[in-house]
Amino acid sequence: MTAINPIAEDGPIAEDGPIAEAKALNDRLAGLDLAGRLSLVSGLGGRVVFTTSLGIEDQVITAEIGTHRLPIDVATLQTGRLFAETLALIEETESQYDIRIHRYEPEKADIDAYAAQYGLNGFYESVEARHACCGVRKLKPLARALEGAAIWITGLRRGQSANRAETPFAEYDAERHLLKVNPLADWDLEAIKAFVSANGVPVNPLHARGYPSIGCEPCTRAIKPGEPERAGRWWWEQDETRECGLHVAEEAAAIAAQ
Repeated sequence: MTAINPIAEDGPIAEDGPIAEAKALNDRLAGLDLAGRLSLVSGLGGRVVFTTSLGIEDQVITAEIGTHRLPIDVATLQTGRLFAETLALIEETESQYDIRIHRYEPEKADIDAYAAQYGLNGFYESVEARHACCGVRKLKPLARALEGAAIWITGLRRGQSANRAETPFAEYDAERHLLKVNPLADWDLEAIKAFVSANGVPVNPLHARGYPSIGCEPCTRAIKPGEPERAGRWWWEQDETRECGLHVAEEAAAIAAQ
């Protein structure tokens, strides 16, 4: 990881290792608005990457990056199973903000190997098969997207699920050896919608059809009234804390081992 030493209000912060570094940055970010958070992070040094799924919160971050011309690489994981609406939004967003969203796709050999072992849609049959599919289509492309990065920006929010309720503004990702920054950690969905409305941010039309969280088409459904935001993701599984693995340390370690 590129050495980064956040500057405190009254001078340099002593660097006692990456965990202390992340804590110092977390404290700095807490007192800033979104534009300030992104500006601070983009100026710390090293390659900064924002990975977007084109969801409404990610669109807010992309809008700020594009509007303020911040030196942050924007990347998306084009899994091969995305909704047509999501694919169209990539191009619309690039055009509106005059930015490049870098696409990272799965390797054909990995897809073929997965299909040979589980079947193309084998993710419905077991948690193991679903994790394997996410590994091939998302985690391995993410590893390529983050190659050489010092900081990874995400759209994680505390209100998305119980599993994300303690999301910090900054943390050290020990598996990927970088700082992970979540600048919208304290934003709720109403604040997100208000920003989008006030700033004319393009969003996925599926949000208006009951999809607050949008992933791959076969693995996403609209939620029912009263359900959590992420209830429509991998809905056939019983584990309420289910994730694709992008933000789970054990999954990242497994990919790194490969």
